[in-house]
Amino acid sequence: MAPAWPGTSPRQVSGSAGVDRSDRQDRRRQGKSDPLDAVSAARAAQSGRAAGAPKGRDGTVEAVRALVVAQRSARADRIQTINQARSLIVTGPDDLRARFTGHTAAGLVAELASLRPRPGSTVGYATRIALRELGRRAEFPGAQLERPGELIVPLVTAHAPRLLALYGVGPHTAALLLIAAGDHPERLRSEAAWAHMCAAAPIPASSGKTVRHRLNPGGNRQANHALWRIVFTRMGSHPATRAYAGRRTEEGKSKKGIIRCLKRYVAREACHCLRPPTG
Repeated sequence: MAPAWPGTSPRQVSGSAGVDRSDRQDRRRQGKSDPLDAVSAARAAQSGRAAGAPKGRDGTVEAVRALVVAQRSARADRIQTINQARSLIVTGPDDLRARFTGHTAAGLVAELASLRPRPGSTVGYATRIALRELGRRAEFPGAQLERPGELIVPLVTAHAPRLLALYGVGPHTAALLLIAAGDHPERLRSEAAWAHMCAAAPIPASSGKTVRHRLNPGGNRQANHALWRIVFTRMGSHPATRAYAGRRTEEGKSKKGIIRCLKRYVAREACHCLRPPTG
């Protein structure tokens, strides 16, 4: 077997060849490093022990993923900038605290960006200058949030109309589920495997005397968050879901347990809507 390329990580190898992660026993025996992990993953692929299929990055879902990456980073930048501005307001002069208390994020950004500081108190003038620049800085990623979103909606609508037809599923939520499944959802062996990928498949976890269930901790966090958003929406306005939650509550089930069951149901429901329409 040819040696792995220098600097190649197991994730790069598994992403291109569709193999599983490196063997944990090899890690314990030989230590943890990227070259060793890459060699272990390649050996698993050659021997046939690794039978996983790659997600594929050659279709509409990959285009959606690229746009979501840009949108997510823009959202993080905007939130960070707004938090910095709020911190400056709290520690700034009294008149600034009184003026900007209670503003929404959008209103705060708009008003800060339109500030026209006048020379006066050194601290007050410098603080207003800083707040104006932070407001203008927050406006830029705000525009970046809108542009990818305008492109994501038609892509998701054309690729997975059945997924969008489910109650509580919007374009952004559908995009997260599609990204988790990849461009070739047929590689998923079953809806149970899909639920496991979404960290919504209960697995036995011994607590000594009884066997409880917990969510798979190794699944896709973004997909799990998408399921939670769907469940949260349904628990608020979907009659059937509200009736189910009320019935299980009367039976003594906790709210976390109810949400866990609903996540599993939504994962099963969404699994059959991931493939693009045919014909």
